[in-house]
Amino acid sequence: MAIQDHPSRRSYPSDLTDAEWALIADLIPTPTWIPNLQEPKHHPREFMNAIRYRTRTGTAWRLLPHDFPPWSTVFKCYQRWTRDGVLDAIHDTLRRAVRAAAGREPEPTAAILDSQSVKSTDVGGPGASTREKKVKGRKRHLLVDVLGLILVIIITPASTQDRDGAVPVLQEACREYPKLERIWVDGAYHGSVIDGLREKTKLAIEVVKRPDELRGFVALPKRWVVERTNGWLCKSRLLNKEYERTLESSSADVLHAMTSLMLRRLTTTADTRRESR
Repeated sequence: MAIQDHPSRRSYPSDLTDAEWALIADLIPTPTWIPNLQEPKHHPREFMNAIRYRTRTGTAWRLLPHDFPPWSTVFKCYQRWTRDGVLDAIHDTLRRAVRAAAGREPEPTAAILDSQSVKSTDVGGPGASTREKKVKGRKRHLLVDVLGLILVIIITPASTQDRDGAVPVLQEACREYPKLERIWVDGAYHGSVIDGLREKTKLAIEVVKRPDELRGFVALPKRWVVERTNGWLCKSRLLNKEYERTLESSSADVLHAMTSLMLRRLTTTADTRRESR
């Protein structure tokens, strides 16, 4: 019996709409039936729905509602899509589509770099405390374009200095985005490490400093864009703390959250049936 792309259960607010699924359906491998083996019971759309539910609510894998596919099957699918580059392909395709919809070129020429420290739980895996904020956990090093869409994410123990975390981020950025020319950063990105990156990558790394006379929160030019991205991520409860044992899964959770955001942005006008989240 052929698997159904529409679940027979009552939908959750985090479920993919028909318009959203249409944008990514061709990017997700469809389970194939092999003779003499059990025919696939669950459609990839339901796996994605379960992953989105977990990302949005922050629930544990074992606590997924019973009307989703078995949690262990969903987890294996999550790992396979991460390992095989399916998640990266979906995320990158949607980012280019959002940029095009905003009237921009698919590939960026400028970006903003910053980090965000997140407390970890007792699940284990790489983690440490920051010297300044005394946050025991991990640090997300984010490179975003001028729309706030993620270009590169590298996750390290929280003790990693921003300027050291910038090295793998900008090295990957140069490989993936050859048109990239300018990077805006804050005052934490200084010293010989950053000077070496400027020389090696030929990127114009510009420090946006906070004026000494300003007090309290101030939205600084360019830098506010990446702060807004951090705010977007915090709307997904799973990302308010670090629950994952591996850095790969931590990065995957961030990309799943951004994928949901970009799908919603691309389909909001076309799909008026979506409930408020």
